[in-house]
Amino acid sequence: MPATTIFQPILPPTLSPADVAALRALATPLLSDNMDRLVGATGLNRYHRQGMLVGTALTVRTRPGDNLGMYQAMALMRPGHVLVVDAGGDLNNALCGDLMRAYAVSRGCAGFVIDGAIRDVASFAGGDFPCYARGVVHRGPYKSGPAFLNVPVSIGGQAVNPGDIVVGDEDGLVFIAPDRLAAVIAAAQAKLRAEQAIMAEIEGGAERQGWLHGVLDQMGIRV
Repeated sequence: MPATTIFQPILPPTLSPADVAALRALATPLLSDNMDRLVGATGLNRYHRQGMLVGTALTVRTRPGDNLGMYQAMALMRPGHVLVVDAGGDLNNALCGDLMRAYAVSRGCAGFVIDGAIRDVASFAGGDFPCYARGVVHRGPYKSGPAFLNVPVSIGGQAVNPGDIVVGDEDGLVFIAPDRLAAVIAAAQAKLRAEQAIMAEIEGGAERQGWLHGVLDQMGIRV
């Protein structure tokens, strides 16, 4: 039986430079704190040296241990897309390594998010191409399919739709629906300003801190 992939043909649009710049200035905790603290993938590790991941999800749902869908997605992606791969968290076979990383970089891919395994870890650790995955194994992938491209997937317990905005840093990954992006950015920027004010209060050295003692007072705790 021939290998197959099923592809929904309308690729998601990528982010504007202004939105990319705004997101790069915001840590993932600032974003998730303003999305009810319920969003974001868990259980994935960061394998690149440094730098943020910011882009738009181009999704792949694949049979565990099979990377045929990733091949097609990399051929179709546009600069600014993040390859988001649901492989069921399987760690028996790696879905990608240094060759696919190099090709993705040449295509302008913003990064990899793989709920599965990778290999050639030194190539990722030695560079700044963003890569998050569940684990590492030396055994390579199969290429027999099936796979589904540009469809809803599940990544580390988080539902991700094609076109969702992906942001990753040292603290982890969050995914933002496009229609919520402006509001989440504005709320996160406000929280950043509030936290900067708190840090200034801490650095001022006052024994009594409004941000800390105010909460204790509200709880009826006297210190």
